[in-house]
Amino acid sequence: MTGSGLILIDKPDGMTSHDVVARVRKAAGTRKVGHAGTLDPMATGLLIVGVNSSTRLLTYIVGADKEYLATIRLGAASTTDDAEGELLPPATTEELDAVSGEAIATGILALTGEIEQVPSSVSAIKVDGKRAYARVRAGEQVELKARAVTVAEFELLETRRGEGFIDLDVRVVCSSGTYIRSLARDLGAALDVGGHLTALRRTRIGAFSVQDAHELAGLDARAALIPAVEAATRLFERLDLTEQQAIDLTHGRRIHLADREGPGGEPVAAVAPSGALVGLVEFRGKEARTLVNFPTDEAVAPSEGSA
Repeated sequence: MTGSGLILIDKPDGMTSHDVVARVRKAAGTRKVGHAGTLDPMATGLLIVGVNSSTRLLTYIVGADKEYLATIRLGAASTTDDAEGELLPPATTEELDAVSGEAIATGILALTGEIEQVPSSVSAIKVDGKRAYARVRAGEQVELKARAVTVAEFELLETRRGEGFIDLDVRVVCSSGTYIRSLARDLGAALDVGGHLTALRRTRIGAFSVQDAHELAGLDARAALIPAVEAATRLFERLDLTEQQAIDLTHGRRIHLADREGPGGEPVAAVAPSGALVGLVEFRGKEARTLVNFPTDEAVAPSEGSA
């Protein structure tokens, strides 16, 4: 059985994020596996999977900023804001010809920065306890409320004009909760020609890059595992503990660091002298309390519950 840590997967298209988790469970020999940040079946790229007690890190990874490469097709909207939906009536050749490079640049700029975005109606957002996409599939009309998101970078990499469409290859860096499909929809609407997403690849989540990710086919879970302590110290400041401090935190007691400098409020990765991750702690002044404990996983049986 694989120990505790993170595995970076380069998700292929045609698979759900849940499919990936199922494959990793088998490869890792444990059911305690979860993922951070769902990717649609048509999307590829970085999916971070937590194994055993490191599923506790996923809550903190979900909120990290993300980077995507995408292709937006101007010329028609779709019912799902991407290529998997039914295309709506297309723009005319004259309407597409009237879309200048300057207009595209202006439209992209308007969708950059702090914006209000309406998520796609087929997103995984829950509406009265049920996923929006499930309500849509059941024939319901779903209208989601706009939410504040941050698009830090929205870069046009290439423009290709074809018969009845304009394809835009873009790079987007954005906050958690941003829908690239919605950017495609809104850009097409602003240009009066409609738009939808035809390709999406996630290249980064916080400190983790798809360049370090592993293919699912033939996955060696042990070799691919980023140990919990390494994963946590990539995400957070590292605090090296004394033996007594490690014992105190493990038993739920607070510790006091007289020489502690810097602001509190952000999680800190607390590491025992042995090199094991004790947990994530939070400082208030010079006193630290445990946010999340990380027990060792040697005794976790393959049959234990999933995350």
